[in-house]
Amino acid sequence: MKIAQVAPLYESVPPKAYGATERIVSALTEQLVAAGHEVTLFAAGDSKTQARLRATHPTGLWRDERVWDTTSHHLRQLDTVVCRSAQFDLVHFHGEPFHLPVQRYLSCPSLTTVHGHLIRADHAPLYEAFPDTPLVSISDSQRKEVPHANWVGTVHHGLPLDAMRFSASGGDYLLFVGRMMPEKGIDRAVEIARRAELPLKIAAAVHPGERAWFKDEIYPMLEASQSFVEYLGEVGGKTRLALFANARALLFPIDWEEPFGLVLIEAMASGTPPIAFRRGAVPELIEHGVNGFVVDDVEQAVQAVRSVGSIRGATADGASNSASVPSA
Repeated sequence: MKIAQVAPLYESVPPKAYGATERIVSALTEQLVAAGHEVTLFAAGDSKTQARLRATHPTGLWRDERVWDTTSHHLRQLDTVVCRSAQFDLVHFHGEPFHLPVQRYLSCPSLTTVHGHLIRADHAPLYEAFPDTPLVSISDSQRKEVPHANWVGTVHHGLPLDAMRFSASGGDYLLFVGRMMPEKGIDRAVEIARRAELPLKIAAAVHPGERAWFKDEIYPMLEASQSFVEYLGEVGGKTRLALFANARALLFPIDWEEPFGLVLIEAMASGTPPIAFRRGAVPELIEHGVNGFVVDDVEQAVQAVRSVGSIRGATADGASNSASVPSA
C-alpha cells in the first residue's frame, strides 16, 4: 500500500527527547516500511526515517525560537497533504483535528488516531459534526467523554522490542519522566520519594505554556528538596535509556485522565515497575503486582516502592509483551 503518515510538527519524528506521539508515529512508520509498504511521512524536517520525508518546516516547532503560532504551520502541512492525497491509498492522521473539515476533499480514504485527552464540551460537538470520520483510540478510557464518536477500534501504544534497555535489577533511585504539567503530579512524586527515603531523578521538559507555573511553584520546591531530588531537565538518547533501566521504579502520580502514558510501557520494557495512580488508562496498562502497581494515594505509592522487589526482575516476559510492535 501507499500510506501517508501525518505527524504533528511540534517535535521531530522520532523526538530527540520528549514526545510520545512522535515516538509512536516513528515506530509505526518504520514497521510499515519494513513490511514492504510505500510510506510517506509528513513531519518536521529534522525527522529521521526510512520512509519518504515530506517536511513543511525544517525543525520541530518547539525547537524553533522564531515560532509562536504553531497552528499556521500545521495548516500549511495540511494543505500539502490534501494536494498530494491522490498519490496514496490511505492517509493516517496523528495530530490536531485540523483535517476534519477538509478530509472530504482527500482523494483517498483516511484514518485518524486520537492521541490527546478528550473533553466532552469541546470534542463531542466536534466529532458529532464529522460522524463519518473513522477514529482510533489509544485506550478504552480515552473514549469515555465522547463515547458516541465513530470509534473503529482501540490500539494501545507499542514499542519496538529494541527501543529500550532492559535490566533485571534496579538501582537506588526513583524516576519521574515526562512533561512538567500540574496534572502530572510532580509535587506528589517528590513527596513519595521523601517518605520512601529514596533519591528522585526528574527528567522532564518544560514547554512554553508551563514556564511561569514551573518558575513560581515547582522550581522553588525542587530547590528546597535538592538533598534528595535531582532535576535533569529534558533528557534523550542513551542517557534516557539508562535512566529507565537503572531506576528502582517509575513514579506516575497523575491527577488527570491520562489517555495512555507512554512512559509506563517504556518503564516495563526496561524492567522497571511503574507505580501509577488509578486514573485514565492506568488500570488498562498495569496488572497490579505483576508488571507494576496501581495506587490511589501517596501512602499506597510509598508502600508500593517498598514492594518493588517482589516483581523487579520478574518482568522480562511482561516487557516483551508490553513493548510490542504497533499495529497499522
